[in-house]
Amino acid sequence: MEKLTFTPRTLTGFMELLPNEQILFNEMKDSIQKSFEEFGFLPLDTPIIELSEVLLAKAGGETEKQIYRFNKGDTDLSLRFDLTVPLAKYVSIHHGNLSFPFRRYQIGKVYRGERPQKGRFREFYQCDIDIIGDNELDILHDAEMPMVIYNTFKKLGFDVFTIHINNRKILNGFFENLHLNNSGEILRIVDKLDKIGIDKVKQYLFEIGVSDTAINDIINFILIAGSNNEKISALKKLNIDNDNFKLGIHELEDVINGIRLFGIPENNFIIDLTIARGLDYYTGTVYETFLDNYKQLGSVCSGGRYENLAEFYTDKKLPGVGISIGLTRLFYQLNELNAIRVSRESIAKVLVVSASSDIKPCLPIATAFRKAGINTELYLNNKKIKSKFKYADKLNIPFVVVIGEDEINNNLVTLKNMKTGKQCQITIEEAIKTLYTPI
Repeated sequence: MEKLTFTPRTLTGFMELLPNEQILFNEMKDSIQKSFEEFGFLPLDTPIIELSEVLLAKAGGETEKQIYRFNKGDTDLSLRFDLTVPLAKYVSIHHGNLSFPFRRYQIGKVYRGERPQKGRFREFYQCDIDIIGDNELDILHDAEMPMVIYNTFKKLGFDVFTIHINNRKILNGFFENLHLNNSGEILRIVDKLDKIGIDKVKQYLFEIGVSDTAINDIINFILIAGSNNEKISALKKLNIDNDNFKLGIHELEDVINGIRLFGIPENNFIIDLTIARGLDYYTGTVYETFLDNYKQLGSVCSGGRYENLAEFYTDKKLPGVGISIGLTRLFYQLNELNAIRVSRESIAKVLVVSASSDIKPCLPIATAFRKAGINTELYLNNKKIKSKFKYADKLNIPFVVVIGEDEINNNLVTLKNMKTGKQCQITIEEAIKTLYTPI
């Protein structure tokens, strides 16, 4: 019988990386996790597969169309499409065992059946943090989120970025004052200003029935200019008699003052009245973060405040605030722009090789290095010594330890620095000390 062969291929919209790229991706992921943990956020890992009735309790429209949904026997299942809905389910189930405010981070894959295009994936990592309150949550938590964003992107190696901040209550109150009852549609259009421009925003607003006078009022409002203090002052001077609007200004001012107390430089955050965040569940503060030298990437970290996280699962009021980084998309686009560099081909700090065909003396030495906390690879193939060095060089392994007859007899090792080419015979203890020293 003829053997069947198949052409190996990866599904469109799913990212696979070469080992050196994966190392860099993992370093970014680890930096984000470290930043989250520095602020006391607790780790959480929810199932990738959920019951459809639970996952889709609030879903609808485009979201529901993008869900990967299937049946296993009589059970209707779906792959999670974000990390927020599983969090709502989790907090509802474990409410009695959690301490509030509940601070959690989750870094994991989510799935959306979107139309594949460059830089957009069907499977991708999200890095989320949320702070959930039990019935109430102080507004200062909204000021802490930009501090986490600032700390995270500094750890990722970026200095020039801006956190754009707004409050949905201000926008909703303003639209109410104009007697517009379709604020949700208006917010979604306003949120696209950076992508589509003023003229398109005006056109889309007109198409949903907003009058020319109201359109001009909206445009003049969202383009209020000046410093953060000047923008707040300008909002107050509008003298809009709307409770929602007034509360939004008060919250925004508290958040801005709190951000300053956290010590974030003024040039890293700005009030931006065009920021609306299209998702319906945001009710107060909203954020979007832009890398100033790579504005074409769009927002690289976004989020906001919501008043009732788990309203579809429990009667308890659970307000929260959170942010999310789409790590897969961010990595892919930065890599495409050569804004990040792959510097390592290997995880190992040292390669242990035998100068002869006898590998056995190398085993306890490699074990000693590993026990000392040094990432160590052991070369087991019987090749010429030149091939072993070539292997280390190709993988960019910083050091090679050679064990030969002379080293065995004198209880020493030969340590070669692959970058400088220098080598010396030293004791195992000295080798361990050297390998701990930064290159």
